[in-house]
Amino acid sequence: MTNDTHNNVIIACDFSSAAELFSFLSQFGDSRPYLKIGMELFYAEGPQIVQRLKSLGFPIFLDLKLHDIPNTVKKAMSVLSRLDIDMCNLHAAGTIDMMRAAVEGLTRADGSRPLLLAVTQLTSTSQERMNKELLIGGDIKDVVSHYALNAKQAGLDGVVCSPLESTIVKQTCGQKFLTVTPGVRFADSQTNDQVRITTPAMARQLGSDYIVVGRPITAAQNPHEAYIRCLKEFNNIQ
Repeated sequence: MTNDTHNNVIIACDFSSAAELFSFLSQFGDSRPYLKIGMELFYAEGPQIVQRLKSLGFPIFLDLKLHDIPNTVKKAMSVLSRLDIDMCNLHAAGTIDMMRAAVEGLTRADGSRPLLLAVTQLTSTSQERMNKELLIGGDIKDVVSHYALNAKQAGLDGVVCSPLESTIVKQTCGQKFLTVTPGVRFADSQTNDQVRITTPAMARQLGSDYIVVGRPITAAQNPHEAYIRCLKEFNNIQ
């Protein structure tokens, strides 16, 4: 098993400093797993952390979840496209116009761009919270499906959603439309603050293309071993 063949498990590197991150990565030897760099680390270290990781050969999902007026998002995406990231995202709630502007800003002069995903509903959002606190009516799966269809119409590559919604997204948007799914835990792990979750094996069965895994790997006694376990379970490797 090589990372080139199975690099569909993205490690959520929710660290507060580069020192913490590289202490963690030192346990992986020559492996170059897919890394998710989120707000905490990006705000602490700036674009340099992405550039450093890319120079070392790590694929990067830059998880900043942009959500603003279309022109602002377009300009921000044009800056992020220079970082040679592999994947980035924004909130689908920002409207189709915002998502279209993001695609335009992210696309380089040669026509290339990173994968662009829309966040549908956060995995910490329950049905009750969506209805009562966000005042979004209906079933959460129907809302996610509608947001995914908007993202496809805007020209995005896929969505970030719970693995529990991967099947309906694929049914709505087609099998080639990517589903990147956080909220993945081992059967013997704690759920922490996420409510719409499942295991790596179940995520695969439901249609997830990539899974994003944080604490079950980063807080494990042996993170590299936990990562390999996750790869095996998600890719059905004995």
